[in-house]
Amino acid sequence: MQQLRRRKPEGAEQNEDSDSKSEIHEKKQEDAEKEQQHQHQHQPGNKPAHSEKPDSDRKTHKPENLEKPHHKTEKRPPPPAPAKLRPPRWRCVDNCCWLIGYICVCWWVLLALYNALPTLPQYVTDKVIGPPPDPPGVKLAKEGLVAKHPVVFVPGIVTGGLELWQGKPCAEGLFRKRLWGGTFGEVYKRPYCWMEHMSLDNETGLDLPSMRVRAVSGLVAADYFAPGYFVWAVLIENLARIGYEERNMYMASYDWRLSFQNTEVRDKTLTKLKNTIETLYETNDNNKVLAVPHSMGVLYFLHFMKWVEAPKPMGGGGGDQWCAKYLKAVMNIGGPLLGVAKTFTGLFSAEAKDIAVARAIAPGVLDSELFGLQTLQHIMRVTRTWDAAMSMLPKGGEKVWGDADWSPEEGYDCSKGKKIEKSMGNETDAELGPHGKPLAHYGRLVSFGLENTQKPSAVIKAAPEQCDEDVSTAPVRSNTSCGEAWTEYHEMRWADIQSIPKEAYYTATKAIDLLRKVAPNMMRRVDMNWGFGLAENPSDPKYNHHKYWANPFETTLPNAPEVEIYCMYGVGILTERSYIYKLSPSSDSCYIPFRIDSSAEGESEGCLKGGVHFVNGDETVPALSAGYMCQKGWRGKTRYNPHGLKTFVREFNHAPPSNLLEGRGTQSGSHVDIMGNFALIEDVLRAAAGASGEEIGGDRTYSEIAQWSENVRVELDL
Repeated sequence: MQQLRRRKPEGAEQNEDSDSKSEIHEKKQEDAEKEQQHQHQHQPGNKPAHSEKPDSDRKTHKPENLEKPHHKTEKRPPPPAPAKLRPPRWRCVDNCCWLIGYICVCWWVLLALYNALPTLPQYVTDKVIGPPPDPPGVKLAKEGLVAKHPVVFVPGIVTGGLELWQGKPCAEGLFRKRLWGGTFGEVYKRPYCWMEHMSLDNETGLDLPSMRVRAVSGLVAADYFAPGYFVWAVLIENLARIGYEERNMYMASYDWRLSFQNTEVRDKTLTKLKNTIETLYETNDNNKVLAVPHSMGVLYFLHFMKWVEAPKPMGGGGGDQWCAKYLKAVMNIGGPLLGVAKTFTGLFSAEAKDIAVARAIAPGVLDSELFGLQTLQHIMRVTRTWDAAMSMLPKGGEKVWGDADWSPEEGYDCSKGKKIEKSMGNETDAELGPHGKPLAHYGRLVSFGLENTQKPSAVIKAAPEQCDEDVSTAPVRSNTSCGEAWTEYHEMRWADIQSIPKEAYYTATKAIDLLRKVAPNMMRRVDMNWGFGLAENPSDPKYNHHKYWANPFETTLPNAPEVEIYCMYGVGILTERSYIYKLSPSSDSCYIPFRIDSSAEGESEGCLKGGVHFVNGDETVPALSAGYMCQKGWRGKTRYNPHGLKTFVREFNHAPPSNLLEGRGTQSGSHVDIMGNFALIEDVLRAAAGASGEEIGGDRTYSEIAQWSENVRVELDL
């Protein structure tokens, strides 16, 4: 009887089977044990699965017409997956990595398409802006011009490649790989190792122990600075169109970190250049060589022309007729002959306009101790060992760059009728120029505070000096460890640092004296290798020392009356000329204690923006520095050109590309992009084919260089 009570009617069993099937179907086979039971029931010869189950299991199954319980049985969670199969947690950094990956993949796909379908970009360009003009090489080849004079290229600072020949263990695998130029991959992989190998000895200015970094040789040394970013490549290509090749072209690469004389001491680079020019002359039917230096290479070649004439051992021993015999012309491109103001700021605070703007947008990112990024400190520590950079400090002093109340460019108005927002500062004592705006006082190369830029010097000097009490005389780093971010600032006393802004402003000469105060080790090497003065008699025997040969005011052009000198540079771009500084708000730690005051804005001549006064130039070199010597300093027979070499000024008015398809433009006047300017390339090709300066077109100016040159207070009479 008890068994009969436990047995269920057949109809109930059938209902239970169908209910079980529907449950399994609704759950979509989530429960593996019920699925096996369902399959076992429907095999032939088998009894219903529930009849074989123990009583405790049968009680859980009830017919559909029975009352269901108010609560449902909770599902058992699936067993945890093995650790290897568990998906990793998605983090924010993963999103960044994926985004960077997508961008890189898209870029490489587009680049592959561009290279695979070379006619597509040109087709699109032609449809949008019309067919491009013929490159100068094609145009002049149609006119019948052919190669005649061998050409020597002299690259400037940072544009030449450097490769590793010997290094420390951290540089394993980098033998003869580029540390500078190319992809810069090693900067990201091992930045501290890279900086260590790019630095020079702070005492000698030569290699550090167990390290040898050397200039790349050949045309590839400076044809491209980075993939897709040309320097000399466009000019080389156009020269090739009229018959040039490596037998009559030469890239005079050198280690641009070294002082010019040390390139000879260590690498014999000047001797190699002398021998190469002689060989090019002899192997090209005794045709004289055309030299084309760019940027700092202009100063390097100026040094070379004096070195090659000077007797050995300091000079090359070529005699005073060497240049007359072997040189046809020197076509200087963007040459900082009188120096560059931004060189001072790079050495003083490791910044210029762009860095100051970046600091204003993202304060603390470049020099954050929290993230260990002391970027500017590392830049300063490395660049202060590069002696060649100091060659571009302003030359000629106050007579060239201006004093507290005068400068050659005074009165320049860059606004061109555009409305400029007025300054919020106190301008009651500001001097106004002929344009009704406060004078920029460019002669004050560095000012501390906007008021010290605009007020007359008499008003500033009459202001009572404030005495700071309780100023510490301990070194800056006495209470902190700056590690790799150490600079010479951290050896100074607080009293010395806080005394610097009290001077209110610094002229060109005082600015160099200021560097002697804040960077004594660096300036000891500078004083051994460079001169920044103004020689009343450059023929004086004391100027036969190599330290004066890169300063056009302390040396003379060679005895070669038939050699032509060109000054070719861009204009029409705002170029840094003077700066407004302030004390760094974080000067009590490992920070650099001074920075450009990016909040200094206002109505002023020279377009005061972000603590920088601008003037006309090529964005790096002011027009006065690039053009004065050819416009007046060397024009005719002067004390700096006693043999009367002919000079020509060729300015190129900047015209930016009209759209992205034009790349960097064919009419650019920017300091580096001008190397792709079709008009400049045509001038070089015509000179290389034999044309003289008059045949090319003589002087061509767009800026106020003639007026500014007349304002310079330098005596030129013999």
